[in-house]
Amino acid sequence: MKKEHNKHVKKIAAITMARNDEFFLSRWIKYYGNEIGTENLYIYLDGEDQHIPTNADNAHITKFPHTNMSRTEGDKYRIEKLSNLAKELLKSYDIVIGCDCDEFLIVDPAQDKSLVEYLSELNIKTTVSGLGLDIGQNINIEKILNTDKPLLEQRSYALLSTRYTKPVVINKPVSWGSGFHSVRGHNFHIDKNLYLLHFGAVDMQMLLDKAASRGPDWINHLRRRGNGTINAVSGLPAHDEKWLKIARIIQTYARPVYALDKPGMFGLKRVVKIPARFKKSNV
Repeated sequence: MKKEHNKHVKKIAAITMARNDEFFLSRWIKYYGNEIGTENLYIYLDGEDQHIPTNADNAHITKFPHTNMSRTEGDKYRIEKLSNLAKELLKSYDIVIGCDCDEFLIVDPAQDKSLVEYLSELNIKTTVSGLGLDIGQNINIEKILNTDKPLLEQRSYALLSTRYTKPVVINKPVSWGSGFHSVRGHNFHIDKNLYLLHFGAVDMQMLLDKAASRGPDWINHLRRRGNGTINAVSGLPAHDEKWLKIARIIQTYARPVYALDKPGMFGLKRVVKIPARFKKSNV
């Protein structure tokens, strides 16, 4: 765990739930374990057949029997369990970070502060969000992912995504909406130095391999339609980091009419070149 210099360090936990996602879960454990200590990680595994990553160390891991549900039902089931876990943890922790195992909350390295230091100093009003960066493979110039190397050493482009500007940090008991995308009864606050990096589309071959496990129709659909994030970072011009600030301002005030508790971008689709300094986050 990173050494902290803040005299008022807050106690922080991170929670997630996963199924058949050991690749990302092991990286989630490594990242958040380094930031806040593996003893402060709480992981639910959906299925008693699930493998525990070898780097889990002293993380708290609970397995639940898997039940086949529709996607909507499954999302509601998972977020209810995680919201209840967070409520319980907040009896002994100051802050809880809740996110999927392919999502990593980072502090802009220009701040020269660890995640614990930064969150400890932040005035959190129930929740706080990082700006969502949906990172994808630019198939024109980026190679198949080397799973032994850090992800950000191999990927340089992201879609500015309202979907991943999530209220993942809380300091009071709340009920998250499915996928951590909103908090019921609360607005969201996007911090100027926090970013939520999503890596679900980090590699096309990885997506094809997952599709193969679901059947030939899934592979054919993916080959025919591609992936929205990968299509965007491969086909749209990449803007510089001034768009990070612009997107943050837009998302702070814009709301889609169908979801007033979530950020909007007026339909704008912008790809950015990820600042080189972000590689220092070791994701």
